[in-house]
Amino acid sequence: MKARVAASVVLALTVAFGTAGCGLIAPQATTKHYDASDGVSGSVGTIDVRNAIIVTDASGGTVGSLVVTLVNTGSTAQRVTVTAGDKSTEPAYVTVDAGQTKKVGTEPKSTSGNVFFSPFSTLPGSLFPVYFQYGDQTGVQLQVPVLDGALPEYGDLVPPTALPTATPTAVPTPGETSTPAPTETAAP
Repeated sequence: MKARVAASVVLALTVAFGTAGCGLIAPQATTKHYDASDGVSGSVGTIDVRNAIIVTDASGGTVGSLVVTLVNTGSTAQRVTVTAGDKSTEPAYVTVDAGQTKKVGTEPKSTSGNVFFSPFSTLPGSLFPVYFQYGDQTGVQLQVPVLDGALPEYGDLVPPTALPTATPTAVPTPGETSTPAPTETAAP
């Protein structure tokens, strides 16, 4: 009888350790950092770059709109430089106040609060390099995914197919001056 009880205990322990033992040596998925969305993330000093994507119009658009959340975990405001591609293009600047979060690109029809890349010819489904840096901190280059408005959650983020150009205004030539027309006033 004692042998039967001992065998049952050994068998129960073997089954318990056998089924739980795989968790002892298997990597835990919850300890690995990953981007749970379509975008990519990185950090520059006290600035966290979160969920960066570029949205473009797949039907012949020439503008890419950067959609990103910048988080300043520091105690001073930072002016973040955002540069496209090979860093030879004109950078855009985004100021993030101390301890604040700044969302960029959520209003693509607006004339402010956006970072547009133009001309932009990278196709949706590709990766596009974007460089983030501020002050004397070492920057980070992220391979940002390019998406279009095919998914409903990105439909409202598609930028215009082309950026508006400045409308020229009439500038007076040096010889021209405008003189106000005289108006009648009552005599004193």
